Amino acid sequence: MGRVTFPFESAHIHMAVEGSTGGTTLGLHMAADAIRDGGRVLWASPDMPDGVRFGQLFEHLSLADSSKFHAMNLVGNLSQAVDVLVETSTALPSVRLVVLDDWCAHSGRIPLDRINDMSNLASSLGDEICLVLISKTGINAGDSQSDLTVRGKEKMQEAGFQIWTLTRKQDGPKRTVKMNDEIIECRIADEGFVEG
Repeated sequence: MGRVTFPFESAHIHMAVEGSTGGTTLGLHMAADAIRDGGRVLWASPDMPDGVRFGQLFEHLSLADSSKFHAMNLVGNLSQAVDVLVETSTALPSVRLVVLDDWCAHSGRIPLDRINDMSNLASSLGDEICLVLISKTGINAGDSQSDLTVRGKEKMQEAGFQIWTLTRKQDGPKRTVKMNDEIIECRIADEGFVEG
């Protein structure tokens, strides 16, 4: 069973992730694919990716290729971070993917100024660069999977973002990635997301 390839070229994606299902892993999986295809990746998050997990997902790449992954700590003023990402995306050659992991609070309504910052980032990046925002899903009154909700969905769609979700139906490695109307059933493994 091979690694799944997610179609993300030149898109703006708001990925809503059910808690602890592998949102960071999916972002790193996409980053490894972008680098494999000759691009660079800018990664911004409050916490740097786990070194062991990073090694597993990038194991099939050379050390030189892995150096095309550029991480920054996403703390403080988001507008300033957006400025740095835009500047870096034009200064470095071949940037193909920008990922912001945990770019908003884990619960509650996403503030409009945060959504505006992400809209500004999306419009400032070159057309060849994909932007992926990873955030936690919200929960409605019930606690079943059908009660999960994409926070800020309408505003993000208005800003031109595709809405993706990552969920799991039961304990174990099986995951469901919904990309607009397309659904990919897969499972999470050491090397990332694989068929099955």
